[in-house]
Amino acid sequence: MRKKKKFIIKKTPNPIWGLVLIFAVAFGFLLYYNAINKESLVIKYSEFLNLSEKNEIAKIHVQDQYVQGKLKSGKNFETYIIPSEKLWNNLKANNVEIKVSPLDSQSWGAYLLFSFLPLLLLLGFIFFRQSSAGGGGAGKIFSVGKSKAKYFSPNTVNVLFKDVAGVEEAKEDLKDIIEFLKNPKKFERLGAKVPKGVLLSGAPGTGKTLLAKAVAGEANCPFFSISGSDFVEVFVGVGAARVRDLFAQAKKSAPCIVFIDEIDAVGRQRGIGLGGGNDEREQTLNQLLSEMDGFTTEHGQIIVVAATNRPDVLDKALLRPGRFDRIVEVPYPDVNSREKILEVHVKKVKLNESVDLKKIARGTPGFTGADLENLINESALLASKAEKDSVDVECFEKARDKIVLGAERKSLALTEKDKLRTSYHESGHTLLNVLLPDTDTFHKVTIIPRGRTLGVSWSMPEGDKVSASKSELLSEIKVLLGGFLAEEIQFNEHATGVSNDIERATKIARLMVARYGMSDKLGSITYDDTKEHPYLGRDIQQSRQHSDHTAQKVDDEAERIIKTCYAQAEALLLENKDKLDLLANMLLEKEVLHSKEVYELLGLPPVKSHSLG
Repeated sequence: MRKKKKFIIKKTPNPIWGLVLIFAVAFGFLLYYNAINKESLVIKYSEFLNLSEKNEIAKIHVQDQYVQGKLKSGKNFETYIIPSEKLWNNLKANNVEIKVSPLDSQSWGAYLLFSFLPLLLLLGFIFFRQSSAGGGGAGKIFSVGKSKAKYFSPNTVNVLFKDVAGVEEAKEDLKDIIEFLKNPKKFERLGAKVPKGVLLSGAPGTGKTLLAKAVAGEANCPFFSISGSDFVEVFVGVGAARVRDLFAQAKKSAPCIVFIDEIDAVGRQRGIGLGGGNDEREQTLNQLLSEMDGFTTEHGQIIVVAATNRPDVLDKALLRPGRFDRIVEVPYPDVNSREKILEVHVKKVKLNESVDLKKIARGTPGFTGADLENLINESALLASKAEKDSVDVECFEKARDKIVLGAERKSLALTEKDKLRTSYHESGHTLLNVLLPDTDTFHKVTIIPRGRTLGVSWSMPEGDKVSASKSELLSEIKVLLGGFLAEEIQFNEHATGVSNDIERATKIARLMVARYGMSDKLGSITYDDTKEHPYLGRDIQQSRQHSDHTAQKVDDEAERIIKTCYAQAEALLLENKDKLDLLANMLLEKEVLHSKEVYELLGLPPVKSHSLG
């Protein structure tokens, strides 16, 4: 049986007494200074004149009209005077010592007070800020290098694998860690070693942090949780000190799990910051690399689990075997996983009998676990506002539209001309979407302003889409040009609202030529030199690796694809001009048309709808 460790708490001097002493000395000085100044008589100006004539004044200190003085009897006095030549002559005749100072002159006591007051206020601010930040008391001000990791003792994490729906492959990879922590001899008998580190990689909202919590709950061992940004500090050396302290605490609680969320905040590739190799972030990373590779405990006693949605920017040394031995991909949930996730999140929601979670899962391709949770919450909010007894399909439809398209802008007043133009624009997209092959399934079209758009023609893939063929990309370009063409055909001009469609169509055409090798003339060679900067986290244009002549050929080929799609889409719209007019007029009347209504209106055979009902 393993003996429980006894934790001895060492008492250290509390720094609060130093601050109390400083404030006490300053306060005592103020009391003493004020007491000295108050031991003086306040006399009237007439009395001052009488004392002057009787030669009873020894010396005075004049500041404008304010006078402090001392009588020959030894008493101090103060008064206000009206300076005059007769008064000065009288004082001079009686040999009175006269000192004159500007009005804003301060005594040494006041000067000392105002010199130390900002410092006292600063110390007090730092003390109270540190005290309230972490619940650790006044000692926080002197423990800036201490780790900010939250410690969870065994049996305090209630999240288990059954609470994490989907991501079965990721859970299977993480079960190895749990099995080792529970039964290490099972692996050691054949010489196997558990990974020192596991990196959870995936898009935001896919459940990386939830998986880490589930590992802690299943393993039933001490768990340290910290964010990568908690290591970064403006003071040099603090980040590295916090890393050392974190692993020092972990070694005392081994075997345990250390979870670092958003590790890309501290683990980015070295040598790309403005500070070169000596900036604070890189020192912190160097210390993290040293700690992960140099555990003084037995192998497998400390397991590091980290999460990031930017594995491409992490330093290569961090990802090598011996540090993060295993990279677990946490993908977007497929349709079956989405259904399981919905089942988890609807447990506390009162659903209507008409709600089919399978249909909701099919109608939400590309949604992450966080998106699905938000969908259910938005649906419940809409049902509550409408004072319904339960959350029905209509609430889910409205919630999905709000999340994907944005909230309706009912207050935006459009002119009849703008509505007509928008109606033809969206009808152009819709008509090409239903007529062309290899397009995503049409769902609905609306001319009610949503988000930043005046109207939307919405289509979604039938299943989970992982790639696109050349014919599908060409059809997508034609659908994007549909709004532009419909406005040109009907009004012989187009408005500025087509800019985003043209931009997206041009980008697809260039990617087909420069990255996907889908050009008949240029062949299967990549000419795309756009790189993603690992520090900025966005695309930047690198120096070209091909000649200007080749670049011109890429531009010409992209232009050819756009013009070909333009001509084919225009011919199809002109051929079906009656359908375009019919659709635009009906959309102008109803403002929203669903797929079933559109197919019936155009006399086309219906297809499978993305309706949630």
